[in-house]
Amino acid sequence: MNANTPPHPILVDGRWAQASAPTGNFHAYDPSTKQALAERRYPVSGWSDLEAMLAAGKRAAAAMARLPGAKLAEFLDGYAAAIEARADALVAAAHQETGLPVEPRLRNVELPRATGQLRQAAQAARDGGWRRPTIDTKANIRSQLGPLGGPVLVIGPNNFPFAFNGIAGGDFAAAIAAGNPVIAKAHPAHPRTSALLAEAAHEAAEAAGLPAGAVQMFFHVEPETGLRLVADPALAAVAFTGSRPGGMALKAAADRAGKPIYLEMSSVNPVFVLPGALRERGAAIAAELQASCAMGAGQFCTKPGIAVIARDEHADAFVAELQKLTTAAAPGVLLTPQAPQAVADAVTGLRDAGAELLAGGEIPADATAHAFQPTLLQVSGERFLADPHALQSEAFGPVCLVVVADSPEQLQRIAQAMEGNLTGSIYSDTGGADDAAHDALEPILRTRVGRLINDKMPTGVAVSAAMNHGGPYPATGHPGFTAVGMPAALLRFAALHSYDNVRPQRLPPALQDRNPTGTLPRLVDGEWTTRDV
Repeated sequence: MNANTPPHPILVDGRWAQASAPTGNFHAYDPSTKQALAERRYPVSGWSDLEAMLAAGKRAAAAMARLPGAKLAEFLDGYAAAIEARADALVAAAHQETGLPVEPRLRNVELPRATGQLRQAAQAARDGGWRRPTIDTKANIRSQLGPLGGPVLVIGPNNFPFAFNGIAGGDFAAAIAAGNPVIAKAHPAHPRTSALLAEAAHEAAEAAGLPAGAVQMFFHVEPETGLRLVADPALAAVAFTGSRPGGMALKAAADRAGKPIYLEMSSVNPVFVLPGALRERGAAIAAELQASCAMGAGQFCTKPGIAVIARDEHADAFVAELQKLTTAAAPGVLLTPQAPQAVADAVTGLRDAGAELLAGGEIPADATAHAFQPTLLQVSGERFLADPHALQSEAFGPVCLVVVADSPEQLQRIAQAMEGNLTGSIYSDTGGADDAAHDALEPILRTRVGRLINDKMPTGVAVSAAMNHGGPYPATGHPGFTAVGMPAALLRFAALHSYDNVRPQRLPPALQDRNPTGTLPRLVDGEWTTRDV
């Protein structure tokens, strides 16, 4: 790279421009080779860049509030098509920056998921049902959900370069579909991928006629600058996917400013395997568990980090099979240069809290990629209950902790000690022998997870209207919202707009006495209907 080559521009107010006063530059890495991708630098933006984005986003918000849902849908559909037209370049960039396999992961799974989310968000924007129009004719009060009135900051994670990217993922799609501009922060682990997505978004926004500040993106900022951005009055809301320490720092800044912030953070996704299931198919469940822990080198927010079993004659065989499978598994590629040590530190923390190492536990000395050995630990139920907080710390890598309960009653107490998680799974036998144990465990686990699962591992997250990719703290910052699934995901980026005695011609179309579409359901005097009032 020529030392005089300028850093990659940022997308601000409808144009690509050099960062005005960057505080530094950075480059990405190829985690599969540990080599720096230094052919292109990316700027660390200063406050002046963010201030310009906030001003542009505020102007765009006023314009977008007047746009029909069909116009937002036009952009989202066009963006999905623009991504597909760049599929080869996007997959190549993401593969180089993350080490994730081209096929099936990037090309056949994640890229279609990203475009599918955009199209589902487009449909939600188009049909408008997410607005929940409500009419009380006696009091002449009407309400519906609408945009927030300012830009939404979307901060994506490192492990999904397409489907959760700040400039293309589900949070982005939901915020736009709800009528809000987005200021996206690219993840420094995959800046080239994010830049290509932003080019496609910019092209689609111009084609759809969105206001200039509807879609903006910067690459990185210093931590204190990011906290200042989160707290700025011009910002309407924040969506964050990442680590608990990062999320909590942002939440503290947002809370001090009275700012809505939606967080997806750490989750160990406990899997409870009941005695009958161990007896019936313990070896098969061990294989499922090991494969799920190793998928994506354990870098999924729904990785099963804890398995809980009851001590009996089949428990030792289950643990032995899991130990054999873990020992035989090859290390996968971790996403960043910092990841191996972070996983090592997490394993050390589990061992210090009393867990016994059964397999793995080290950074491979001869690995050509950033990696960590597939790792299995075990702890007694008694020891887990003595320090549950430390023993359910997330290890973001191929690590699983088996908790062996002394009795069915202790297994229930372990469930009661679980913190909030995205998911919780219960495996039971198919003949009904575990039904009583399941029925005792399920109500406990139900209040501690967003998605309750039976007889399968949690790593798949379907993009379904019925999906909840959320859960109680510390999995997220609020148990009532989901980051996946349209139209529910839009509700995070909506305000309730109420109209009291407003003249009919001044009401939004969906709240007028005559339903202009004839099909949009409205809650009129307690009854959902498409009829005119």
